Amino acid sequence: MKKGSLLLVDDDRSVLESMAGWLREQDYEVHDTPSCAEALALISEREFDLVLADIRLQDGDGFEVLEHSRRTRPQCEVILLTGYGTVETGIEALRAGAFDLLTKPLIDEELEMAIERALSQRQVMEENKQLKAELDRRFGMENIVGHDQRMGKIFDVVNAVADAKATVLVTGENGTGKSMIARAIHCRSVRRDGPFIEVACGALPETLLESELFGHVAGAFTGATGDKVGKFLQADGGTLFLDEIGTASPAMQVKLLRVLQEFEFEAVGGTETHRVNTRVVLATNEDLATAVAEGRFRQDLFYRINVINIEIPALRDRVSDVELLALHFLQQASEDATRTVEGFTDDAMAVMRQYAWPGNVRELQNVVERAVLLGKDPLVSLQDLPTEMTTVRAIDVRPIAGRTLKEALAGPERQIILEVLEANNWNRNETADTLGINRTTLYKKMKRLGLDHPTFIVN
Repeated sequence: MKKGSLLLVDDDRSVLESMAGWLREQDYEVHDTPSCAEALALISEREFDLVLADIRLQDGDGFEVLEHSRRTRPQCEVILLTGYGTVETGIEALRAGAFDLLTKPLIDEELEMAIERALSQRQVMEENKQLKAELDRRFGMENIVGHDQRMGKIFDVVNAVADAKATVLVTGENGTGKSMIARAIHCRSVRRDGPFIEVACGALPETLLESELFGHVAGAFTGATGDKVGKFLQADGGTLFLDEIGTASPAMQVKLLRVLQEFEFEAVGGTETHRVNTRVVLATNEDLATAVAEGRFRQDLFYRINVINIEIPALRDRVSDVELLALHFLQQASEDATRTVEGFTDDAMAVMRQYAWPGNVRELQNVVERAVLLGKDPLVSLQDLPTEMTTVRAIDVRPIAGRTLKEALAGPERQIILEVLEANNWNRNETADTLGINRTTLYKKMKRLGLDHPTFIVN
């Protein structure tokens, strides 16, 4: 197994042959050429792990090779070689994107160490690329399961706003998948190759949050022994996701308003103004309009972040997605546990569809993972579900405080209608008769309660 594929470019034939021979002895696959033009052609034709090019060539120079490689093979590192090394040349090479600049005559150990470092860097970049692809697979749009018509509208909005720089506010209860929507926006955008940085604002006190977002300079406060780069700067060219934004203090809200308007800020204790090209997505489980009315949230900041609002419905409001999500999480959990679980018993699925899911999608995922880990049968049964799901009738038990009576009764009403619909095989005429209401009233209730998806309707 060869250590790597190298392209060696040097118009000094003796140096070229000597170096190529020595590198082959070190178990590298080596292609060599004295010509700049031929080097460009070889880079276009095939992929190398590393290019080593002399700066001075008879028909060009190493910087041409570097530029061509960076443009056509960005994953390939380039080491430039020179017999006339100066500080200025070294700076120019690094600024142009070279991995390193080595001065002739080359020392074998120095050359091999440089090659090993460059190949290690390539491997790290490849692993990061694979990790990012895995994150996109697990947390991008393809992993957001839902056939409910409201989720379909959310998917449409995500696609429509992905490339806009406008701030997006994602709202919904805890566990509904706000961070997944934020990542989906990032993955669908032209910024997908840039960083995706997530900050849980509610998990940090104000002093630490300011440093986390904007960074700090050495000596800014006790314990600040060195400079720190903040998340806004780390996310430059990508997306910054600020979760639990409703917990931000009044002072932090002022700082956020400025950076969201001007995309400029100073690190804590610093005087240098940083300007960033960062897309910001924010999320909250609070009603920010109410917080504004109560004076807990700045009105101008609310208007600034509420340019595009994506409201994710609670799982109890999208009953039609429970089975789809459960099967999706079942497949994932089975793969992770290396155990085959084929599905759910009818009784288990009936309970899951009627349960109020106060923890929303996150709770459903945890329940399925637990059932796969603790269960022994090929089907998840009632015995594999948590006790509170099977011993307590599945009603919406959230506190009534802060809700109208109509909102409080929505959960039980939804369950009753769902049970009768299922008992009548989703025939709406028979369901209306059983409930003692007319068909039009049933239609309206089904639409309001999220039971109107076409796949469930039988006339």
